[in-house]
Amino acid sequence: MSKDFYEILGVSKDASDEEIKKAYRKLAHKYHPDKAGGDEEKFKEINGAYQVLSDKAKRQQYDQFGQTFDGAGPDAGQGFGGFDFGGFQSGQAGGFEDIFSDIFGAAQGGFSRQESGRDIQVDTEINFEDVISGVEKKISLYKRVVCDSCGGSGGEAGSKEEKCSSCGGSGQIRRTVKSILGTFSQASVCPDCNGKGKSFSEKCKKCGGDGRRNEDVEISVSIPAGINNGQSISLSGQGEAGPHGAPSGDLFVTVHVRPQNKFEREGDNIITEEKIKITQSILGDKIEVETVDGKVKMKVPSGTRSGEVFRIRSKGVPHLRGGGRGDHLVKVIVDTPRSLSRAQKKLIKELSEEGL
Repeated sequence: MSKDFYEILGVSKDASDEEIKKAYRKLAHKYHPDKAGGDEEKFKEINGAYQVLSDKAKRQQYDQFGQTFDGAGPDAGQGFGGFDFGGFQSGQAGGFEDIFSDIFGAAQGGFSRQESGRDIQVDTEINFEDVISGVEKKISLYKRVVCDSCGGSGGEAGSKEEKCSSCGGSGQIRRTVKSILGTFSQASVCPDCNGKGKSFSEKCKKCGGDGRRNEDVEISVSIPAGINNGQSISLSGQGEAGPHGAPSGDLFVTVHVRPQNKFEREGDNIITEEKIKITQSILGDKIEVETVDGKVKMKVPSGTRSGEVFRIRSKGVPHLRGGGRGDHLVKVIVDTPRSLSRAQKKLIKELSEEGL
């Protein structure tokens, strides 16, 4: 069964045109076959999904008929609503020319965008208590950083910057590429100058002209109160340094909360269970409840039944966005004794005879 086009791009069915375009750009950059870690099949799949969802008419047909829409609408028989697979045409498919300009560096005037440093994804663990108060974590990384000898330029001190001999100063290396979308000219970033169009007559001896070197670094990450298990924090510019002075990538820290037995989280509320005696359920009482802020007294009214839930306000998890906190919900369980003394049985029998 074919995948849903919205699922492929990772967007909801009510996503705006801009959200679809942004998601496509991100995925196309990530999976392009010419990039390290690229995936040609995934790249084709992403292109196919974007081709449909970026066109209002095709998207409307797809929403109505699903993946059989090809032969269900006014463009039946033309394949994807008459899209020309032989080459990209101006104004079609929601701005493919603009998209491919971003991906392949094929903008007007010979400009080619520099390749930024790689993004880094790491995991870190925190305790449940840290979710309530927030915590500062130290993350150790071995990554590419800006060369301290050349400052990221890639040139040895005193050497001259001149036109790159590999790309002739254009910053691009062009080649013809065939794909399911047709044949087109692809302009990729020149690997020798990283799109700058210029290189140094003598490369930096410490980094070999790349402008980067590997180093162990420690980064401090502020994990906010209220974060949930599996959520990620993005730190702009804390990924790997880009070659030849290009911008650094980003660091994504995925937070994992260590499991614990006492508290259960549901949204921003905390749920616990407290056992009470039958006499407490009948007569009512005040019981001690352990919360994330310490122990508090909670009133159990007379006639409380097993399974009833009571709310202690603002003793839950802090809201990640905005002020305030969730609540602490206490589920009361009436503890029925397994064995009774003769006197206890006699007393209960007397109460039963009186209709209790």
